[in-house]
Amino acid sequence: MSQDRAQTPLVFRIGLFGAFIAPIVFVVSTIMFFVVFRAFDMNALTAAALAGLFIAAPFAKGYESFWEAVVRGVSSKTSVTLILLLFAIGLTSSLIKSTGISQGFIWLSLSLGVHGGLFIAIAFAAVCAIAMATASSLGTMFTAFPIFYPAGVVLGADPVLLAGAILSGALFGDNLAPISDSTVISSTTQRYRTKEGTAEIPGVVGSRLRYSLTAAVIAFALFLGIGTLVSPGSAAVSNVSADDFSAQGLWMLIAVVVLLGTAIVTRNIFKAVTAGLAAGIVVGLLSGVLEPSGIIGVEDEAITGFLVGGVANILPIIGLNVGIFAMLGVLESAGVLDRLVAAVVSSGWVTTPRRAELAIGAGILTTTTLFAGVNGPSMLVFGPIADRLGAQVGLHPYRRANVMDCFALGLGSVVPVVSSFLFIASLLTVDQGDAPALDPMSIFTGAFYPLVLTCVILVAVITGWGRRYEGQNGAVEKDPAKAAMVLNAQPEDHAVPVDSAAEAFTS
Repeated sequence: MSQDRAQTPLVFRIGLFGAFIAPIVFVVSTIMFFVVFRAFDMNALTAAALAGLFIAAPFAKGYESFWEAVVRGVSSKTSVTLILLLFAIGLTSSLIKSTGISQGFIWLSLSLGVHGGLFIAIAFAAVCAIAMATASSLGTMFTAFPIFYPAGVVLGADPVLLAGAILSGALFGDNLAPISDSTVISSTTQRYRTKEGTAEIPGVVGSRLRYSLTAAVIAFALFLGIGTLVSPGSAAVSNVSADDFSAQGLWMLIAVVVLLGTAIVTRNIFKAVTAGLAAGIVVGLLSGVLEPSGIIGVEDEAITGFLVGGVANILPIIGLNVGIFAMLGVLESAGVLDRLVAAVVSSGWVTTPRRAELAIGAGILTTTTLFAGVNGPSMLVFGPIADRLGAQVGLHPYRRANVMDCFALGLGSVVPVVSSFLFIASLLTVDQGDAPALDPMSIFTGAFYPLVLTCVILVAVITGWGRRYEGQNGAVEKDPAKAAMVLNAQPEDHAVPVDSAAEAFTS
C-alpha cells in the first residue's frame, strides 16, 4: 500500500458503516429484482451498484477521496484484465453461437443415442476437460454454453441441471488446473516457515486431487442419476430425427481445438482466443457455415455480424464488473479488509488445526461473497490471513492452499443473489434458440460440483482427512507432534504485512 493511501484512508461521517452503503443497496436491489419481482436484467444490477455509490458518496468526509477510491477499484489490474478478457471471450462465444455448432452436436448425439440425463453427465465431463485445458472458468463458460445448452435442451436434458453442469465443469477446471489464476494465487500466497519460498504449484495440485476428483465423481453421478429422473429424455426426442439437423456445424470444432491447443501451449487465454477466432473465421468461411456478412455487415441500416453482436452481448457483464470493483475499491480504501485481517488474526480462537481450517473456510467464504464470487482477487486479499492462521498451528502450505481454494471455488463462487458466476451463466442461457432463459437462483440449484466440493472439504476439515503439517525443510509431515517440534525451533515468524494482499489486488 502506497504511503499516500496509507496516510489518507477513506473516512465516513457515520463510521465504517458508510463503506457498506453501496454493497447493501446492491444486494437489496438484487434480491428485489430476482427474488421478489422475478425480473432478471443485468443492466439493472449495474444501475443498482452505481446508485449505491452515489448514495454513499455524500457520507464520505472527503467527497473527492471517495471517487478516487472508486477509480482505484475499477482501474485495478485485476478489473481491467477481466474487462478485456470478457470482451475477447464474448467475441468467441458469439462466433460459436452464430455458426450452428450446437446443431452439429444435436445431430451427433441423436446418431449415437445420447439424450436426457446421459447428455447432462457427458456435458459436465466435457466441460471439465475444456476448463482444465483453458484454465479459465469464464472462457470455458462462454465457449461451452452455446455448444451444449441449446443442443441438450433439444435432446431432452433438463435445462436447470444442464446449465448447472456447464457451470460446474467450468469451476472444476478453475479449481484444479495448474495454470488457473486461482491455483496459482492459492499456492503463492502460502509461505513456508522452515525454508524460503511458497507452496509449489505441482505439489498443491497433486494434494488437491483427492478433494476435487472426489467431488467431481459424486457430481457426475448426481447429474446422471437426477438428470435421468427429471429430464424428459427419450420422450422429448421421439419425434426428432438426426436428419432434421445439419452436421456441418461440427467443422467449427476445429476452431475449438485450436483455441484449447493454444491455451495449453502458451498458457495465455488472450493468445488462445485470438487463435480460436482466426481459425473459426477461416473454417467457417471455407465450410459455408459463416458468410462474410456474418463477420460484420450492414442490414436495414444496422451493423450486424458476430463481432458487433459479441460486444453488445457482453456489455451488461462489463457494466456489472465495473460496479463490483468500484464498490471493492471503497471497501479497501476504508480499511475494511485490513480490519478483517486484524480481527481474525488477533481473535485468539485459532488454537487447533481444525479451528484454523474452519476459520480459513469461513474467512474465504466471507471474502469471496464480498467479491461477488470472483475467486482470484478474493484469495489475493485473504491469502495472507490464511497463511498466518494456518502457520500458527503448523499446517503445511499445501493444506492451507487447498482449504482456501476449495471453499472459494465451492460455495464461495455460487452464493445466491451475489455470485457473478450465476449472473453470467444466466446471461448465457438467453437467446439460445428454443432453450429457456434461466434465472441465477435456478442455476444455483443445479450447480452440483461447487456444492459437493464444499461438503467434501468440510468433511476433510472436520475429520482431518488429508491434513498435513510442515516438517523440516518444508517436508510434508503427518505427525502433528513432530511438526510442532520443528515449528517451535524456528525463529519468530515475520508475517506478511496485513495490507499486502490489498496492495496486490489494486496494484
